[in-house]
Amino acid sequence: MELLSPTFWLSLLNVVFIDLILAGDNAIVIGLAARNLHPSVQKKAILFGTGGALLIRIAATVVVLWLLKVPWLLLAGGLLLVWIAYKLLADQGEEHNDIQADTSLWAAVRTIIIADAAMGLDNVIAVAGAAQQHLVLVILGLLISVPIIVWGSTLFIKLMNHFPWIIYVGAMVLGYTAANMITEEKRIMPFFTEHPAIRILFIAVVIGGVVFLGYRKRTTSKKAQAKQQRSYS
Repeated sequence: MELLSPTFWLSLLNVVFIDLILAGDNAIVIGLAARNLHPSVQKKAILFGTGGALLIRIAATVVVLWLLKVPWLLLAGGLLLVWIAYKLLADQGEEHNDIQADTSLWAAVRTIIIADAAMGLDNVIAVAGAAQQHLVLVILGLLISVPIIVWGSTLFIKLMNHFPWIIYVGAMVLGYTAANMITEEKRIMPFFTEHPAIRILFIAVVIGGVVFLGYRKRTTSKKAQAKQQRSYS
């Protein structure tokens, strides 16, 4: 992939979009960890905490990029990303009441970094897959998306809540990325290269399966919650 080529820019947009789609929980953690700090200190906590989390995220992604070169791990990463794409639609949002709201700058920074590292596996695998093992894409994508997460996360979360179709587009992009990772596994790539129609069909099935199963789980959960609320009233 040549730098500054149309393919490079398209892949970069893909990396940034995926990171933003999966960043909702990370934005919530940042807000919760720094909510008890004095306003004059909050910005420092968010800046330092996010900076530390970014460095860890880049290092972890570099490790994943290397691991994906090991036979069959690209296939494993793709299958895991299929599950992540499904969970993006299926989950109704998790509570983060266990995130401690610290009252000192460095305690909040530590909380942000540790929580982000614990929750960042999906981002790391998705970004590594979308970057197609291209380190420059990984670093540029994270450098672009992280500031948006910090300063525009609330707006982006509201945007996703107001326009639910953004979540479905994100799941489709993740599904495509996962299917593409699987078809690029060196041990089975010759089969898909010889049968391009099967490769296209496989990618379409993965995307369709993720959206269908995720939508069904999402609607089933909403109906169950509505029924439970009616029983309490």
